[in-house]
Amino acid sequence: MPSMCWWTSFIQSLIRGYAMTELASPTSFSMPDIGKSPVVLTARRLMRHRSFRIGLVLLLIVVLAAVLAPWITNGKPNATSVRMRFQPPSLEHLFGTDNFGRDLWTRVLYGAQVSLWIGLTVAVLSAILGAIIGIAAAWYRRFDTLLMRVMDALMAFPAILLAIGISAALGPHLSSVIIALTSAYIPRCARIVRASALVLRETDYVDAARLAGASDLRIITRHILPNCLAPLLVTLTFVFAYAILAEATLSFLGIGTPPPHASWGSIVAQGRDYSVDAWWIMLFPGIAITISALAINLIGDGLRDVLDPRLKMEG
Repeated sequence: MPSMCWWTSFIQSLIRGYAMTELASPTSFSMPDIGKSPVVLTARRLMRHRSFRIGLVLLLIVVLAAVLAPWITNGKPNATSVRMRFQPPSLEHLFGTDNFGRDLWTRVLYGAQVSLWIGLTVAVLSAILGAIIGIAAAWYRRFDTLLMRVMDALMAFPAILLAIGISAALGPHLSSVIIALTSAYIPRCARIVRASALVLRETDYVDAARLAGASDLRIITRHILPNCLAPLLVTLTFVFAYAILAEATLSFLGIGTPPPHASWGSIVAQGRDYSVDAWWIMLFPGIAITISALAINLIGDGLRDVLDPRLKMEG
């Protein structure tokens, strides 16, 4: 029962925190919207945003293709055929075949599973760990200097170079790719959350909660974290897109997703020696990478415009 009460209070604080954000924008509500929940209002505003709609449709296409891959392909991304090497796109092989006779339609769709899973895992882990570090640095000021100097040291390296170094040190495994990319993007999330938490810890309602004897955990979960979710969610979407691009880069360099897993980056790398005579080997995985990253960035733009009314008003 105590745990249920804690979660109920936490969910209520999430809604209350977002409602305060909504009220900050003079254009957030119209008369017919009065009485509707913030979730419904947010969904409506997102669906009115052109960039969000376009990005959502594109991402749904990629996700559906990845999920349905076992049923709309031959289901064998690593099946080779010497007789079918370098076949151009046709009805039998929609994206053609590569230098080993493998069907590229199958490999690109199975590669989508790997790229989307790694990208989403990296984004979620970066957001969770970044939120913990950011809030800890903002709330417990004695740890602020230490934590932020570590984050600054990580941010001193370009994210892709840091990921390359960590991935090369850990070896070619899927877990190594996830650890490398998460380590590269945690500092971005941590700094975003810390900046928001520093402002929130000085607000009147947080001071009132302190005077009322609320514990640090209660204040953080009911007042600080809910009000940090909007910028964190926007950052998460961009990390998702960057992680897909970074995973493709690592695989292209041979230190990312290892065989036998299909990866967009490794497919492009295999086709670079045949870019003139077998152009389709590089073209289709490259298009898949572009569409996925573009879709997620468009969704992120929509979330930023809707969830950050101050930024929208300044624009």
